[in-house]
Amino acid sequence: MAASNFVDYVKIFCRSGKGGAGSMHLHRAKYVPKGGPDGGDGGRGGHIILRANRNLWTLLHLRYSRHVLAGNGGHGGPCRSSGKDGEDKVIEVPCGTAVFDADTGEFLTEVTTDGQELVLLKGGRGGLGNWNFRPSTNQTPRYAQPGEPAIERNIILELKLLADVGLVGFPNAGKSTLLSSISAAKPKIADYPFTTLEPNLGIVSYRDNLSFVMADIPGIIEGASEGRGLGLRFLRHVERNALLLFMIPADADDIREQYNILLRELTEFNPDLLDKQRVLAITKCDMLDDELMAQMRQELPDDIETVFISSITGMGLTELKDLLWRTLNDESNRVLTFTHRDLDKHHRIKEEDEFDLGVEALNRKDDEDEDYLEEDWDDDFDEEGDDSNHREEEW
Repeated sequence: MAASNFVDYVKIFCRSGKGGAGSMHLHRAKYVPKGGPDGGDGGRGGHIILRANRNLWTLLHLRYSRHVLAGNGGHGGPCRSSGKDGEDKVIEVPCGTAVFDADTGEFLTEVTTDGQELVLLKGGRGGLGNWNFRPSTNQTPRYAQPGEPAIERNIILELKLLADVGLVGFPNAGKSTLLSSISAAKPKIADYPFTTLEPNLGIVSYRDNLSFVMADIPGIIEGASEGRGLGLRFLRHVERNALLLFMIPADADDIREQYNILLRELTEFNPDLLDKQRVLAITKCDMLDDELMAQMRQELPDDIETVFISSITGMGLTELKDLLWRTLNDESNRVLTFTHRDLDKHHRIKEEDEFDLGVEALNRKDDEDEDYLEEDWDDDFDEEGDDSNHREEEW
């Protein structure tokens, strides 16, 4: 996996911009001995914005840009001039990306359609200038409001591919071969386990120029929930699928037992996956005759529709596509909402969670570079009876 460019899980540090401080300024002009307050408001800090982009297929670009820092708002100025707003930072991600809090694992939001924008972190509001604090009893307020502080958060971006059908099965069950047979996808195919190391998508053509999307993920083995094999890290890509296609080869020792193992591993990952429609495909059936297939039907699970196929000879592929299309468009298969599970130890990637984002060093550098704006005041502008001290108005 180290050499793969497919990245579906990344941890980054985000910080919105601080609001600019309001200005404490008194108007100075010739022949205007007591001009009064004219300090402007500070500008707002920049937002951190998440934007979906259909031209992206991976989170690889964020692996090398883990600090997303928005610009700070400008300070207010004299003559009631407002500070400029901080620069917004936009994080472009593929459609289907979910956002989680890296510290608590809480689900925050997601983007699913191209061009959709969501504000992850809001920039701080700018402070009010002393122009806003001029009551009748204090015509020369010598204080202004500071800007709101920035918001910092470590977040995890998790990509979940958008597909209609998800392929689930043990290694070497024929998932990649099926995808290459009924779509234009070209996944790697070989006669050893775990040939597929990353998900693959394919568009399956159907009658009357119709089509649906199929997702192939790496194989699952017994004990995957405990970290065996490739674990459960790629099962996130079938969470959005409307239909799960279980694939078990015809030469398996016990088809019913393998099916139950797969269901058990799915339950360990996310129990909501069991609510999805399921279809069972018995693969590699080109070596079976009608009598043997009739005998095998007696041993198959009773609660799931089954079809016998062979990706090499094309046997049963038309029947399989008919069954998938019919199940996808069934009224009982209309999923109105999708509930994300929070991240826990089963759903995290250890290498990313332990990655040091260097936040302390980043904050220390920002503190050293911070340039605090201080303004000097001329006591000659004090109005009679005004003994107010220089102070700041809190939010």
